[in-house]
Amino acid sequence: MPTYCYVTDDGQVDEIVAPIGEAPKTIKINGVEAHRDFRAENVGVPAPGGWPMTCVASGVHPADAGKLRQHLADKGVPTDVTRDGDPVYRDAAHRRRALKARGMFDKTDYR
Repeated sequence: MPTYCYVTDDGQVDEIVAPIGEAPKTIKINGVEAHRDFRAENVGVPAPGGWPMTCVASGVHPADAGKLRQHLADKGVPTDVTRDGDPVYRDAAHRRRALKARGMFDKTDYR
């Protein structure tokens, strides 16, 4: 089931999971009405800002940032990693190679 994003006028954010076509137009977050945030729901790859892309989803604990950087370099896919442990992918091909080097894949990559 898809995830739907909601935001209040004062910036509170929440997500719900609902069957397709059954997501409400509004929900309450801490007693405040929140409306669907269609823009947040339609973020994809590449990120709206384009490449390079910092990927939080494939990141590691900040204490392991150096280990991830070294692991990827050892696998032949040198990759910048932020202090927070998030890899920075230069383009879609680099992202695919880096994920593969870690035994990961993106089911929505369509390849």
